Amino acid sequence: MTATAVRPNEAPPPREVSGLRRLWDRKLHHYPENGPRSLYLGITVLATVILYYELYVGGAVATQIIAELGFSFTGYVFVSVIGNLVGAFASLFAGLADRWGRANLVVGGLLLTGLLLLVGLPHAPGKTAFTVLFAVLSFVEGVVLVATPALIRDFSPQVGRGVAMGFWTLGPVLGSLVVTTVSSNTLDEHPDWRWQFYVCGTAGLVVFVVALVGLRELSPALRDQLMVSMRDRALVEARARGLDTEQALKGHWRQVLRFDVVGSAFAISIFLLLYYILVGFAVVYFATVFGYSEQRANALANWYWVTNAIALVVTGVLTDRFRVRKPFMVVGTLVGLVGSVLFALSATRPETGYYTIATYFILSAAGGGMAYVAWMASFTETVERHNPAATATGLAVWGWLLRLVVTASLAVFTLVVPATSVLVDQGSRVSEIVAAHPQEVAVLSALDPATSAALAADPQDVGALATALGAVATQQGADADEAAAVSEAVRTRAPQLAAAQAVDPATLAALQADPTDPAAGAAAVGQIASALGVDAGQATQLLVSLGDPAVQADLALVQRYGTVLQQANTSIPADDLAYLAEHGDEVAAAAEENPRQWQRWWWVCVAGQLLFLPFVFVMAGRWSPRRARQDEQAHEEMVARELAALERTNG
Repeated sequence: MTATAVRPNEAPPPREVSGLRRLWDRKLHHYPENGPRSLYLGITVLATVILYYELYVGGAVATQIIAELGFSFTGYVFVSVIGNLVGAFASLFAGLADRWGRANLVVGGLLLTGLLLLVGLPHAPGKTAFTVLFAVLSFVEGVVLVATPALIRDFSPQVGRGVAMGFWTLGPVLGSLVVTTVSSNTLDEHPDWRWQFYVCGTAGLVVFVVALVGLRELSPALRDQLMVSMRDRALVEARARGLDTEQALKGHWRQVLRFDVVGSAFAISIFLLLYYILVGFAVVYFATVFGYSEQRANALANWYWVTNAIALVVTGVLTDRFRVRKPFMVVGTLVGLVGSVLFALSATRPETGYYTIATYFILSAAGGGMAYVAWMASFTETVERHNPAATATGLAVWGWLLRLVVTASLAVFTLVVPATSVLVDQGSRVSEIVAAHPQEVAVLSALDPATSAALAADPQDVGALATALGAVATQQGADADEAAAVSEAVRTRAPQLAAAQAVDPATLAALQADPTDPAAGAAAVGQIASALGVDAGQATQLLVSLGDPAVQADLALVQRYGTVLQQANTSIPADDLAYLAEHGDEVAAAAEENPRQWQRWWWVCVAGQLLFLPFVFVMAGRWSPRRARQDEQAHEEMVARELAALERTNG
């Protein structure tokens, strides 16, 4: 660990500020008692929850935003890609919190994000403005969401760090839970997506006021030291009077850019791939794969978030109780893998029930929460192993890598699941057409694309018509013999069929009433000759053949299914029919391929969880609770000796 720089002269600590000055000068020069300390931790956790709520609220109404603002699905994904990329470099900027402090970054960030959610994003005039505003939101979030875990670390000694980080990691989970709970209970009454943003922005501004009045932070001299337990408080305050904070921060970037810090930050980033896709696209996944409504999809996601929240807090308590982090990371990963594998397998099993998926979510979320909170506590301790004064810098590296990994994964995600883009972009209109004309679409869907194209190019194409009417007959419930008979009738009776179509309905009706009517007969011969380009003799022969009972039976069969096909074409409006012809087959193919594509992505997430495991071994901390307690006892003895030495010096 980097040595703490202490001056030989010990000045008395500055007095605490009061009055309005507290609104910007938030430094504490004495380590707070448990009551105020718990208050500051609580405000920090509340701020974290609301910040993640603001970041994730768009996912609950993603399909509406896509439709109203004219995004393609891929375009909407790249809103998140851009936001995460901006947030990544904002996280590096947040490393300055070690010099500038944390609390003012949090308070200012809450004000900006609340205003963006209340008056910015819901009133974006188009997709470009929405993308820019989301990038601004992501920049602010990238800064603040490094400052908040730094505050948690400052106010929580290593003994108790697990519980504190358990509550901090509730931030993203409770943020997600608030999103799904509010949306699943209000979308029916308030279907406009903007209403979700208004509620979120209002809540954000309320929390801003709470943080403005109540949030404080430790002075640099206090927070730049390693504190193992509350029993270190007297020593930490005594050291702080002579601590050279500038010297403590010297070379802090170099000190945290180590394999154990960078490697473990990368590992947790790929571990969380499943979590981040569920946050942004759970509604899209369940809508396109299982046909769930937004409300039902959000309600199902609640099973994941509630379980994850419970696991975070319980595991935080247990890691402090046993004084170890690493065993919980390993066990949590293994439990989470079971749930994640089962969830991935369910993607291609449409019969999988709601509560079965909820069970998979419980396993995945419980294991993931266990591993994540243990990692978070261990990561801050790993940074402290190099330099306690560089905590925000280490967390900035983590935030930067996390957002870069999410950025890259979202970009790749659009390539892995292209069918979803088709279903979101074109599937909704195709579904509306199908819902309005279900029988007609079913008839047209019976035709293969080549046959449909051939008939569109030439409605008199005998081969295409024979194939089409055979398919229509099958779709209408005819047996194989009748379907074959229809196709054969079209081929063998093509001249008679053309002749019958050439005679106008009034003339045909007159002949059916009186086959010997000379005027009707002459008119019919003329119409056949003109339409088919034959002479009067050939036209007469065709007209006579129409009276043959066998021909009439065949033509009646053709007419039965021809009428069905004609009505299907004429009942659907021309623009809808054109849209269906252009996109119907593509949407049908995408609907078939979509579950398999999502499953491939879930396997990528499973691989990320597996790759997390080796990096556990490079992090700080013991595997054995007994050895951890021995370390704690040795530290307490060192503190007692140093306090005694200070008392002798001061005496």
